Amino acid sequence: MTEKLTPTDPARVGGHRLLARLGAGGMGVVYLGRAESGELAAVKVILPEYADRTEFRTRFRREVAAARRVDSPWAVPVIGADPDAPAPWLATAFVPGPSLAEAVAACGPLPPRGVRVLGRLLARALTAVHDAGLVHRDVKPGNVLLAADGPRLIDFGIARATEETALTSAGMIVGTPGFLAPEQARARPASPASDVFALGCLLSYAATGRPPFGTGAVDALLYRTVHDEPDLAGVTDDTRAFLERCLAKDPAARPPAREVAEILADDTSDEDLDWLPDAVVRLVAERSAATLALPDIEATALDARADGRPSDGQPPDVPSDVPADAPAASGPVGRRRFLLLGGAAALLAAGGGAALWATRRDDDGTPSAAPPRARRWVLGVQADLTGPRKALGQAQERGVRLAVEQFNSRADKPFTLTLRTVDDRGDETRAAEAARTLAADRDVLAVIGSTGDGTTGASLDSYDEQLVPQLTVSSAQSAYGTAQPRHFLQTVPGYTNLPVTAAFSLRAQGARRVAVLIDRAGAVPAWEFGRTMFQNLGVIGIAGEPRVVPRLAENLAATVAEMVAHRPDGFVCTGTPARVAAVARALARTDFDGPRVLGHPAAGPEFLTAAGAAAEGWQVFAPYIAPSAAPVRAFATAHRKRYGAPPAYWAAEAYDVARMVITRLVEAGGRPSRQQLYDLLAKGTYKGLVRTYAFDEEHRWWLKGYETFRYEVKGGRYSYAGKADA
Repeated sequence: MTEKLTPTDPARVGGHRLLARLGAGGMGVVYLGRAESGELAAVKVILPEYADRTEFRTRFRREVAAARRVDSPWAVPVIGADPDAPAPWLATAFVPGPSLAEAVAACGPLPPRGVRVLGRLLARALTAVHDAGLVHRDVKPGNVLLAADGPRLIDFGIARATEETALTSAGMIVGTPGFLAPEQARARPASPASDVFALGCLLSYAATGRPPFGTGAVDALLYRTVHDEPDLAGVTDDTRAFLERCLAKDPAARPPAREVAEILADDTSDEDLDWLPDAVVRLVAERSAATLALPDIEATALDARADGRPSDGQPPDVPSDVPADAPAASGPVGRRRFLLLGGAAALLAAGGGAALWATRRDDDGTPSAAPPRARRWVLGVQADLTGPRKALGQAQERGVRLAVEQFNSRADKPFTLTLRTVDDRGDETRAAEAARTLAADRDVLAVIGSTGDGTTGASLDSYDEQLVPQLTVSSAQSAYGTAQPRHFLQTVPGYTNLPVTAAFSLRAQGARRVAVLIDRAGAVPAWEFGRTMFQNLGVIGIAGEPRVVPRLAENLAATVAEMVAHRPDGFVCTGTPARVAAVARALARTDFDGPRVLGHPAAGPEFLTAAGAAAEGWQVFAPYIAPSAAPVRAFATAHRKRYGAPPAYWAAEAYDVARMVITRLVEAGGRPSRQQLYDLLAKGTYKGLVRTYAFDEEHRWWLKGYETFRYEVKGGRYSYAGKADA
């Protein structure tokens, strides 16, 4: 997907007329450019602050040299570069298809034959990489682009020659967790065998729709990569056999890339491929059609005319015989469509009749088949309304609905806001479908949701692909899968933030030696909360004594007894409500009488019921405020009037987030595009009832701050003790 050029973008780079942005990262911007021959290119331009660093320029020069040494039809070729330019740049052939990550997220796993063709051709690309004396080091779904005639391996930015000294720091892990080899996870040098392991991970993902070592926190991914066996459930027997060889822990046991290509060879020639399912072929065709429908070239700072007036943005190679009063299709856009028509038509023909046209574009730059009409202003909600977390989902939906209704009741409202709600039932497959449904509605400006971590992660790619701002109220993981979300905002302190206030509170209560029990049955929330709690205790001078129990461990009482024998004066436990309740009962049978902290994901009525009297005195540090607290009292009154009942936990937070979105929509001064709305949300600061919402400059989707609220179990219920201070 492309984005419009900004006024500060260059007009040309190295003979390429820039047409749009393809993406931006911490070190540079990738543009869609067109050479004088009409050939499209992905042009990577490095930011000046990095170009001025000698070490970085050396690394970039190495990247260019590495990419030029790879000769394979299945690796995207370099078509131009200048590592010594004031703003160093690298141009590679442009592939309009989606990445493998996008295709699997949108269309599901590839069929067995598609996986084998993918593996064969990528193995040939890696053979070329290794024959050139290089190691790619980051083979992952996001670095594989799909086209009708086969895949393309991209991004040699961290590839390096096997005989060279690495420019990265000692102990640095290079690659993408979940798609790197055990030796890389241990921060050891990568080899061609490491690329083969990553290829095995990638093909397992293509076959099943999930990484073989799961998702979640980086530390957990690295641990599973080194110690656990891959999850190959759902992989066909013939594919499983060679994947197990590729995923061997010992690099010497893995086949070389050339052998992988031979293992996967069949009777199909590389020139006669029919390997992608229809849904993916249509996605490839749609991407090509979207390229044809590029917006008019935006005037940039470097397009200024000599007289100081902005130029019309028309590239110099537009034919001089185009009439000045010709319709728009005869100008720059029409010419780009003409130049691209041949290649795109072939892709569309392969797509089984997908339509090729671009008569109108929505205000966020995406093609639309609908005739012009009055646009609705729609706010989406994706939540678990009927599944295992329906109480939480229903509370959030009510909070958002109340905010929308209050706004629509204003006499001075500049527009009327419509609410569209989709129930994902807490199921990841349904969550992905729900996200695709909401994202496909061009009137939806933003979506609040989903309720849980798994459903939120399953939704990210669909919203990202359509540039939809997604704001989660209650999902607090530090990572989702392997991709960095680009249009996502986490409006809740993360599981790794909450232990900060809990650790300081334990110190204030006199604790100097704290036992930390991390139950892996609690999945990512338990791991992130427990591990970060242990780290924070050390930072503030408290001795932490951690224990990690497996998900299937049964005798938790023995673990508790062993931990208490070390005489701690504080106790922290994370896990599921039922298993933490078992720990609470076991702890109550000992002589321990210090403060006890329960990780908030396990706090709920289930813990109180299962723990009984043993729950008394346990403390919870949670990101949600009590519905009866003074800051949200007016909201609670309005909620009771609207729904006939007081609000539940998490309703006030959802109300806050909805009001923040509405405020940004009003401030936009007109209907914003989805990207514009995301930028307003990500860069702004909003003072809500519960907390102040502002987001991290580097990790743009992380909420700043540690606003946490303390509860203590008294009389069989969670008693609100106010805001906890770090």
